[in-house]
Parts: sequence; C-alpha cells; structure tokens
Amino acid sequence: MSIFSPSTTTIARWVWCLPPLLLVLGAPLWLHTFEPAMFLAINVFCTPVAAPVWTGLSLLGNAWGILGVTAPLLVLAPRLLWAWLCAAPFAIVFARVGKALIFSPRPAAVVDNAHMRIIGETLHNVSMPSGHTLTAFAVASAIYFALPPKGRRRHLWLFVLAAGTGLSRIAVGAHWPGDVAVGLCLGLFAGMLGNCLLVRMGEAHMQPTAWSLRLLAVVVLIAGGVLLLEVQDFEENRHVQYALVLVVASSLACFVRQNWVVIRKNHGTHS
Repeated sequence: MSIFSPSTTTIARWVWCLPPLLLVLGAPLWLHTFEPAMFLAINVFCTPVAAPVWTGLSLLGNAWGILGVTAPLLVLAPRLLWAWLCAAPFAIVFARVGKALIFSPRPAAVVDNAHMRIIGETLHNVSMPSGHTLTAFAVASAIYFALPPKGRRRHLWLFVLAAGTGLSRIAVGAHWPGDVAVGLCLGLFAGMLGNCLLVRMGEAHMQPTAWSLRLLAVVVLIAGGVLLLEVQDFEENRHVQYALVLVVASSLACFVRQNWVVIRKNHGTHS
C-alpha cells in the first residue's frame, strides 16, 4: 500500500477532494477574469490597516518565521513540529515548479503603482503561485491533520491565520488574488501529503533524547540566528523577529532542561 494512500492517514477520504475542488472553483481567479479590478479593490480596502500587521502576517509564510513561531512545539508537542516539516518538501517543490513553469507578472508590473499600496520591495516577476500563502496553508494543514480527529475543529483558527497570510500578500502589493487561491490549494495538498509521511514516523522520533529531535533543535537554533541577523521580507518585521528570537531561546533552554531531566532519570534507573 502506498504511503500516500488516503487510507494510511487520519484524513477522511472526502477531504482529499477539497484541494482540486477548490482549485476548479477558483478558476476565475487564477485565470484573472476579474483583474486588475479585484486586486485593486482588495489592496485599497486593506490600506487603512497598519503596514506591520500585514508584514507580520506575511512572516507566517516565511520558513524561518514559522520555525520561530513553532519553536515551543519542540518541547510541548514534537509531533506537530514534525508534521509541518514533513509537509515542507512538498510545499517547496510545488512553489518552485509553479514559479518556474508559469510566466505571471506581479501586480506592480501591470497596475499603475500610484493606484496601489506597495509595502516593502516592489516585485515584478514570478507571481504564480503565492509561496507565502502556500507555505502558510501547508503548515496549517499539516498541523491540523496531525491533531487527534476528535476536537480538531477547535483548531480551525490555524486556517484563519493562513488566510490572513494570503490576504497580506495582496495587501502588500505582491500577489494577485489568483496567486493566493492557487497557493491555498497547493498548501492544503502539501500539508495532507506531509501527514502521510508523518504517520510513518516512529514514536522514537518524538522523544526528547532522540537524535533526530536534537538535530531538529539545531535547525531551530539556526532559525533563531537568521531571525536575529537578517531581516525577513520586510523591515517592519525586525521587532517581531527579535521577539521570536526570545521564543526560540526560551524553547531551546526548556528542551535542554528536558533532555537533562530525562538523562538523569534514566541514569538513576540503571544505576
């Protein structure tokens, strides 16, 4: 049986129909039927909201930012951290292949810049799909389906945050609504595929003293360094990044302490 078979996961069979169904329903968007009027309407509608709100939401579609936000899972729920990391390779492939094969200019290359709000760098090329939206929905989908089926609905807010990331890409003038719609669909699918890999991971990888989890802690440490030294996407994110560095540092300190307690306990058991 293939590891990508719906029967190998805790995802209902009908849910696998959602990404292609949403992609079909969103055809008028990615075919740019309503553009540029729709983009301009949404972009202008978002203008009254302060720029840091949109740049902060965009950070949830940045891999380094997500590592910072989810760093506490290293201690609290390693399975959920592994969940989105299992989805990450699929998200990367979908985003890279889409941008390589589809020629789609950004809004700033088509719309008079004086009529739109642009936050950060003015981008002109490789618009389809929205990588930030794809990543945000891959993370939301992966974590959501890694949760026990009972009580999952309490965590639908994950998709609300991901939707905020998608909206932010229009608000900052970086993407068309169609780019966001395709990113949403591909992100959902990437998260579901990641769940297929997650269910194949043994419980040993979830233990604090597992070398795989320790290696993951090193990746989180690197993310902390990147967030400290390099501005991600927008200058407005600098203070948010510093806050995430504190989250990373606190999480790693707790992880080291957790390891120390387990090692001492095991040592006492065998002595």
